[in-house]
Amino acid sequence: MQATESQDKVVYWGTGRRKSSVARVRLVPGSGQLIVNDKPGEIYFNRIPGYLQVIKAPLETLGLENEYDILVKAHGGGLTGQSDAVKLGVARALCQLAPENRQPLKIEGYLTRDPRAKERKKYGLHKARKAPQYSKR
Repeated sequence: MQATESQDKVVYWGTGRRKSSVARVRLVPGSGQLIVNDKPGEIYFNRIPGYLQVIKAPLETLGLENEYDILVKAHGGGLTGQSDAVKLGVARALCQLAPENRQPLKIEGYLTRDPRAKERKKYGLHKARKAPQYSKR
């Protein structure tokens, strides 16, 4: 997570993780576009507005939704995990942009990594906790 300058534009980096998803996020001054894995965000997230709202929530909290482009490389997991990973990456990049952004993002809970992940399967069971059907006779 570091800011770099490329062609007179400052780029802010942030990494987000959720379940088995990892998202490397770049914030570049622009017009508010979202590009995920070289595709527009609306197409990548199957035109589901809930995912796009989740991703842009940290920017809306600070009132910067049309000032920065979000460029993402995401892999692993599904769309829900990836959208939450992007949200965390955007929030971390915004903290780099200005240290005073940290407090409002922290209050909203955007800087907390969600630790929930799939529980491992145990031997003798069908899934993590699902036991075989019990038969008395």
